[in-house]
Amino acid sequence: MITDRILQLIKYKRISRRKFYIETGLSNGFLDKVKDIGVSKIEHILNAYPEVSMEWLLTGNGDMILKSHKFGDRSNIKNGSVHEPGTNSYNPENKEAIQNQQVPLYNIQAPAGIASIFQDANQDPIDFISIPYLPKCDGAIHVNGDSMYPLLKSGDIIMYKRMKNVIQNIFWGEMYLVYLITDDLEELVMIKWIQKSDKGDDWIKLVSENTQHQPKEVLFTNIKELALVKASIRINATH
Repeated sequence: MITDRILQLIKYKRISRRKFYIETGLSNGFLDKVKDIGVSKIEHILNAYPEVSMEWLLTGNGDMILKSHKFGDRSNIKNGSVHEPGTNSYNPENKEAIQNQQVPLYNIQAPAGIASIFQDANQDPIDFISIPYLPKCDGAIHVNGDSMYPLLKSGDIIMYKRMKNVIQNIFWGEMYLVYLITDDLEELVMIKWIQKSDKGDDWIKLVSENTQHQPKEVLFTNIKELALVKASIRINATH
């Protein structure tokens, strides 16, 4: 299991679990809560430890540590899914496109801001963000509120990839930007962990990182759009 190899990595690096959580940005106790590791968490680990072989982490094959680190080795993680090593040849043009992408930063507080980022409306971005070798993203927004604190705090920026065929393509246990319409027709955009609901396949559970916020069960029909959270940015100083 991937979790076993992560524990092996922690032992190899002679660090505590707490330091691992800090360095990767994963939530405290994460390794005790899950068995399956989603794509965004794998990205966090590989970004924090670029010397680690993705093939080893995913399959257990080969050596744990790469002899030489090449960004091309990470091109197998893209578009919100994990591609097994060796299934696609590395394409330098894809590397260049990822290196130079400009991710639009939107203001969802502006009029029609919520709808525009999901409904292809013509909202002009307030800025663009460029991070070399960032996985393909459709946009970015500022975080508001404390429901995902301490993993995310108000003022942070998250970058997302919109999903098609929402129900079929959900990665359970991952973090999403959720666009829903309540029964009284109120539009809401929130950042939540998505889990399966005990109420059945017609429901979905939205979970906050902040334990002061209770999980919320909502009908799938109320979910209008989902976007997989691919990355986050935190500004630690204002001067």
